Amino acid sequence: MTPSLVFDIETIPDVAGLRAAWDLADLPSDEAVAEAAFERRRLKVGHDFLPHHLHRVVAISCVFRDADGVRVRSLGAPQDDEAKLIQDFFRTVDRYKPQIVSWNGGGFDLPVLNYRAMIHGVRCPRYWETGDNDREFRYNNYLNRYHGRHLDLMDLLAMFTGRANAPLDEMARLCGFPGKLGMDGSKVWQAWRDGQIASIRDYCETDVANTWLLYCRFQLINGRLSQEEYQGEISLFRETIAGLQGAHWAEYLAAWPG
Repeated sequence: MTPSLVFDIETIPDVAGLRAAWDLADLPSDEAVAEAAFERRRLKVGHDFLPHHLHRVVAISCVFRDADGVRVRSLGAPQDDEAKLIQDFFRTVDRYKPQIVSWNGGGFDLPVLNYRAMIHGVRCPRYWETGDNDREFRYNNYLNRYHGRHLDLMDLLAMFTGRANAPLDEMARLCGFPGKLGMDGSKVWQAWRDGQIASIRDYCETDVANTWLLYCRFQLINGRLSQEEYQGEISLFRETIAGLQGAHWAEYLAAWPG
């Protein structure tokens, strides 16, 4: 079995980077820097979503499935810095060469991780391999949009046109899964300011659970899983999260009819 790594990230404004890149060093607080950056974006593009390279990663959550079973966790510890989280992610890719799966990972998560890995000097030769050193990666690598080692499930279902993109939360609910619980990406910055890193990691974990379940459904419709195998994967995942600690998993299971 080729290992599968389904992942999701949560980010906040990189206030230190904004001070340096956008000449905001004179502002008195992180909140003032972020608000000045948001206002600049609203004036320029009509919304306050920052460019990818100015997002700081504060959580990376994964579902990892291999022959030994399925695991769900956030990488690192709550106190770990961004470089450590990114290093943990790319070390997993480098070691296992998994099929990586995301929802809008090509549009957001991976570009952010690419930029932040470059800022911190995080190495991952396998991720960047395109066949020069390993011919196995020439026609199937992580970087080419139409290759299979990274599956952006949202992008594929939309037939690679942004006009057809669907939100993860809505697709999860339409497929009978719990969807988002208690938080969304727009609330992460405030939660971080309030010291709620545990809540951010919990939210990220339930998001990646939704992505994993949608990936299982996708493998059913494309024929890689039979109906029986699909039901087995769903049951295994339900049993796995039932054995995990955390109120967010109890809430998730309560919201998941089955």
